[in-house]
Amino acid sequence: MNKLLENIKFDEKGLIPAIVQDEISSEVLTLCYMNKEALEKTLKEGKIYVYRRSKQKLMLKGETSGCIQNVRKLYIDCEWNSLLFEVEQIKAACHEGYFSCYFREVDKDGNIRIIASRIFDPKDVYK
Repeated sequence: MNKLLENIKFDEKGLIPAIVQDEISSEVLTLCYMNKEALEKTLKEGKIYVYRRSKQKLMLKGETSGCIQNVRKLYIDCEWNSLLFEVEQIKAACHEGYFSCYFREVDKDGNIRIIASRIFDPKDVYK
């Protein structure tokens, strides 16, 4: 993993975008950002850690809800500036209670509809 950390290209804020995808369905679960510490902890522990830009802190994905993501595979793009993780998703990836954060479909007219069912009620999880 030293080669990865030596060659990876974090942006000017020290972050790299990471796409998280379900290992079975290949459904994109979320797009998050990682700093060096988040990536190192992810590689060491095999669970996704993210850098929450809104809270300016490191966080284990699912630490509050229990909906963790176990890393199965990691890919890096051709320019070494974005990551793709295949994960085993426990329960749901979205803090709104959906399996994927991409549960809204937008049609050609800009209309939005929800295309998935909620797995859990966020009011019951985030108190």
